[in-house]
Amino acid sequence: MSIQDIVKTTCPRDCYDACGIAVVRKDGKIAKVLGDPDHAVSEGRLCGKCAIAYNGVWRDEKARLSRPLRRIGAKGDGLFEPISWDEALKLIAERFKDIIAEAGDGRPIVQTHYTGTVGLIGGWFPSRFFNRLGATEVDPDTVCNKAGHAALELTFGDSLHAFDPRTIRDSKTLLIWGANPSHSAPHQDRVFVKKARAAGTKVIVVDPIGHGTAAAADLHLKLAPGTDALLAFAFLHVMQEHGLVDSDFLERHVHGADALLPGIAQSTPARAAALTGVPEETIVEAALAYGNGPSLLWLGQGVQRQPSGGNVFRALSALVAFSGNLSKPGAGFLYMNGAGGRGVDMSTVICPELAVGGTGMVSHMDFAQVLADPARSRALVNWNNNPAASSPQQAQLRKALKREDLFHVAVDLFHTDTTAYADVVLPAASFLECDDLVLSYFDLTLSAQVKAGEPLGEALPNSEIFRRLAAAMGFTEPALFESDDALIERLLEQTAFKGGFADLAKKGTVTLFAEPRLQFEGGSFATPSGRIELSSSRAADLGLSAFPTPHADAPPAPGRIRILSPASMWQMNSSYGNDETIKKRLGPPAVQLHPDDAARNGLVAGDTVKLSNASGQLELVVEISAMTQPGVGVVYKGRWPSSAPDDANVNILVSDRKSDFGESTTVHAAEVDILRMGTCR
Repeated sequence: MSIQDIVKTTCPRDCYDACGIAVVRKDGKIAKVLGDPDHAVSEGRLCGKCAIAYNGVWRDEKARLSRPLRRIGAKGDGLFEPISWDEALKLIAERFKDIIAEAGDGRPIVQTHYTGTVGLIGGWFPSRFFNRLGATEVDPDTVCNKAGHAALELTFGDSLHAFDPRTIRDSKTLLIWGANPSHSAPHQDRVFVKKARAAGTKVIVVDPIGHGTAAAADLHLKLAPGTDALLAFAFLHVMQEHGLVDSDFLERHVHGADALLPGIAQSTPARAAALTGVPEETIVEAALAYGNGPSLLWLGQGVQRQPSGGNVFRALSALVAFSGNLSKPGAGFLYMNGAGGRGVDMSTVICPELAVGGTGMVSHMDFAQVLADPARSRALVNWNNNPAASSPQQAQLRKALKREDLFHVAVDLFHTDTTAYADVVLPAASFLECDDLVLSYFDLTLSAQVKAGEPLGEALPNSEIFRRLAAAMGFTEPALFESDDALIERLLEQTAFKGGFADLAKKGTVTLFAEPRLQFEGGSFATPSGRIELSSSRAADLGLSAFPTPHADAPPAPGRIRILSPASMWQMNSSYGNDETIKKRLGPPAVQLHPDDAARNGLVAGDTVKLSNASGQLELVVEISAMTQPGVGVVYKGRWPSSAPDDANVNILVSDRKSDFGESTTVHAAEVDILRMGTCR
């Protein structure tokens, strides 16, 4: 007679939702992965992509990596032979030691990672090893959200202290600017956004794309890409005209507000309407709703992926400051809720003190150039990411990965476009196969990631892989060998949770604070002035404007279109791109064009076009949709190049151009020419 039980765990994907999961086991083996019916966000349902992948490729023994591998073919061919862990570790350690001996330090060893898991241990414990090694890190946030973090830190002193979503009960308006919850946070879209609207909160979306959340909102301001800062200044103009500026808040808590006044004066709704494409009356209605408050501002990560992304975030910060929508119930802004808001000190996990000789740091925008230069890179380790699919300058990066003198180690659950170039591939355990802690970057919760099954074959958790590498290198620092159990208990002690991991595992997810927290309660900010700094000498020192300006990008040159590459409904960045069911849901690689652009280029749905610019070219099938707008094409990110006919995805069109802040990505600024290749007629 078979025995069935259920293990509660948590989805550790790079997602606002942090869903509770119920793993059904039969005779100790995973039989099905479902949503936890007791979880406040998932409410018994997984999103479509996770439901498919966690019951598909994630548990497919033929797809998963189960043994260490050594390359036997040309780089990029993906030909390997199995080797033992001892052989793999010895080979890696010998090469690393040789590099360090010749270079004098570990900086020619480059490591790149991101959010293949956001578990505190799986996502960050390996940093201890690289700190001790003195390796050069490819700054992970530069491929995603660094411009926004840099701008918010400059203005508020902290980018990871956000509103508590439970304070929506006191909000009259929820302004979602540049986020797409319908794809990037499907449960928060259903639970947080739609329930708020049903309860009477006015939902306003600002986005160039008419995605699901925008379509369901009370107002959708479908602005031209790159005009966000001007639109924000137009909001400020309306608020000033209607007496909605909180002068008392400005006087007590804001530095440099006067510097913005000339820009506000010139940013009339009429001028903004002409440049943004948003009707004047819609701008006024939205600005009045936000200014009257109390209002919440959800700052999406997509909006800062443009050349003036930092300026945009500083302009949006001015909305918060001038309206006084902060430090009170129902008000605030959210970019991300970080670990510190729950008492967790991330230095406990990464141990920066191990980097006695220092480490290097480069932007993802420079990654391809660094890898192409033998003087800057002798070895590469990629873990928790698939840069051959997700990084800019795709063609140049993949060429650099072919360097025979570049010793490449890849750590992954699956063979990917990146592992195909590796010299050694190490098999990682999945989140279903190890314990960890998960902190939602939306809700102020604490969740248990609970081991529900044994790792496949010889696969190991990330932390154990890097403990073994540390031993192979002959390192002796105790922090490099701390057990997962010990670290989890130390981290739990930093939080308000009363109990150990076993207690947390029984609950799955807990709310750490009985009542909603007020963002920046008391009006204290970790800036040089102790105030919100709308004008900053630090920005001027960086060669930037001391204060935000009502900038608007010029439209694309005649005949060109601007490509936006938002999140797909069926993938989490590039995760799940190897699941066969997901591939079918994605369909062929496509570009969505507005009917006007299709007509101008003589295109109909089903035609094949080539998008090209100085960075590369990409063949796609045409889909026609009013979801986009004239001059804008939409190509969803995350598709694995190896699954596309021309072995490329949208990142082949993305250059190394950096944003104004943080040396960050400008992926949403790619402009292309369109050439029709074939027709369905």
